[in-house]
Amino acid sequence: MARPEDTAPKTPTTASQPAQHEERQFDGFLSEVVEVLKVRTGIYGEIKQVMCKILEGRDKGRVIRRNIVGRVKVGDRLRLPDTSREAREIRAK
Repeated sequence: MARPEDTAPKTPTTASQPAQHEERQFDGFLSEVVEVLKVRTGIYGEIKQVMCKILEGRDKGRVIRRNIVGRVKVGDRLRLPDTSREAREIRAK
């Protein structure tokens, strides 16, 4: 009786296949929520403004304002795609 290993199609390994690199892909900049502001924005008020402290990268230690969708509390860690963009302060008219 044939075993499953014998009947499975075998793929030849050739030198033309690309080598697997163990480089870490860019995941963004790690930041920590320092303060959740009481302001909400968006059509339905689903977006909150938070102050984030950058924990790594060239802007390490800088605190920036960002808009966040979803539940968030002080102490949460976020991965931001970039640190150059900063949300504008929302003021009541």
